[in-house]
Amino acid sequence: MQFTATQIAGLLNGQIEGDVNVSVTKLSKIEEGVPGSISFLSNPAYTKYLYGTQASIVIINKDFVLKAPITTTLIRVEKAADAFAKVLEMYNEVKLNKTGISKLCFIADSAKVGNNIYAGEFAFIGENATIGNNVKIYPQVYIGDNAMIGDNTTLFAGVKIYSETQIGKNCIIHSGTVIGSDGFRFNPESDNKKVPQIGNVVIEDDVEIGANCAIDRATLGSTILRKGVKFDNLIHIAHNVEIGENTYFAAHGVVAGSTKIGKNCMFSGQVGIIGHLNIADNTIVTAQSGLSKSITKKGEVLMGSPAFDANKYRKAYIHFRNFDNLVQRVDTIEKQHKEREIKEG
Repeated sequence: MQFTATQIAGLLNGQIEGDVNVSVTKLSKIEEGVPGSISFLSNPAYTKYLYGTQASIVIINKDFVLKAPITTTLIRVEKAADAFAKVLEMYNEVKLNKTGISKLCFIADSAKVGNNIYAGEFAFIGENATIGNNVKIYPQVYIGDNAMIGDNTTLFAGVKIYSETQIGKNCIIHSGTVIGSDGFRFNPESDNKKVPQIGNVVIEDDVEIGANCAIDRATLGSTILRKGVKFDNLIHIAHNVEIGENTYFAAHGVVAGSTKIGKNCMFSGQVGIIGHLNIADNTIVTAQSGLSKSITKKGEVLMGSPAFDANKYRKAYIHFRNFDNLVQRVDTIEKQHKEREIKEG
């Protein structure tokens, strides 16, 4: 991918100072600029790097005043940070714009495949699977029998989609994620015999799932991720869980079976939630917290394990940190009391 200063300035409605024909093929931070790269300057703390950068093009604000000679070509815009974000978006769009079906890909005869899809080497699409338009299936992706993948969804390399899974439109699933594996359920009254997991996973539109996540299929019915859910890496969702619209999970989150989570919730890293709970809309849970009971009030901010109101937790933690001192004071008082009893006795 190669772009000239003229092309980029046209895209950004910017003004060029320098070589209008200079071209770039990659992006860089201004302090790490190399020939053939484009960077930007918006934070004054990085101004010093402008005068020594080897980046071929740097995007800067229109009102920036040079204090020394430079060797790079400048593109002046109203807001450099916003303009560079637009370049990033364009670059990513071009980089991920893959099309065509590899000869080394397997597609079952009974599968239905939409228009303009990409299927990389060693991708597998099973019997009666349905693939929408503009879907991107990277190498070594497995899509099981009867699975459904909606339009404009991207499955990065190594994703595994078990049978019967339904994935909506405009979803992104990153490498190593497994969707539809069996729920963890055994019968202790029958020699721990495995309980068959015959449900599925349903993922609605506009969901993004990070790398190396595991989302278990339901025992009966569906494990559900509602529209707009966003997962970081390394999230585990157990059988029959339901995650409400636009809820966010940071890395290492774990949700046990049959818990229902509301809309617009935010869970920081390493949050654990036990099974069969109901979590109200707009709940916020801080990192390394554990939920052991249902949350019925919307918009609560929770902290700790077991988690409770964050403000109360912070106040309680002050006393917890001083607990050793309090014990020593009590021991001293008790000792003095005993000595006084002996003396007076």
